[in-house]
Amino acid sequence: MEKALTKFYEIMTNDQSSSMDPSSPTASEKVNVPCLVGMATALQMMKQTPKARNHLKRVAKAPYNQDEAEEFERGWLLLADIYISGGKFDLAQDLLKKALQANKACGRAWEFMGLIYEKEQSYRDAADCYENAWRLVNESDPGIGYKLAFNYLKAKRHVSAINVCQKVLSQHALYPNIRKDILDKARASLRP
Repeated sequence: MEKALTKFYEIMTNDQSSSMDPSSPTASEKVNVPCLVGMATALQMMKQTPKARNHLKRVAKAPYNQDEAEEFERGWLLLADIYISGGKFDLAQDLLKKALQANKACGRAWEFMGLIYEKEQSYRDAADCYENAWRLVNESDPGIGYKLAFNYLKAKRHVSAINVCQKVLSQHALYPNIRKDILDKARASLRP
């Protein structure tokens, strides 16, 4: 991990020194997004979250470039994850909105938005976000299905919760707790 971090740092310093042409107006603005995201990922794996966050903040401030769209998206999602872990939901939502503006089919961004709404106890909004994420994974990820069904249950959309539970159980019959935590409660709520 240390070697990878050192290599990213070397690439970044070489890239910056080659772009320091004084006649170039954007020489000081040039940010190597792939290197910053790689460094942040390595630092995150080494449990050095504050350093990773600082690198990712540079990515968030950098002007968007379509050629590096995947790296920008990955950086925004990593930083949003750090912010969510720290309880800074408003900062995380801004980054997730950027990611969704660049790529509406970013399932992870929809999932994070759902998580934020769920933590704020806005279950209807959370269900809408999880519904988008569920659709983007072709209704095959049991974790997202569980979260969607849970938020449907909390939003008093019992029939929808039952439908999602049945889809999850049809593909993953042994998925833990979905039957007891959600399906049985949703069915009981429908009975008079």
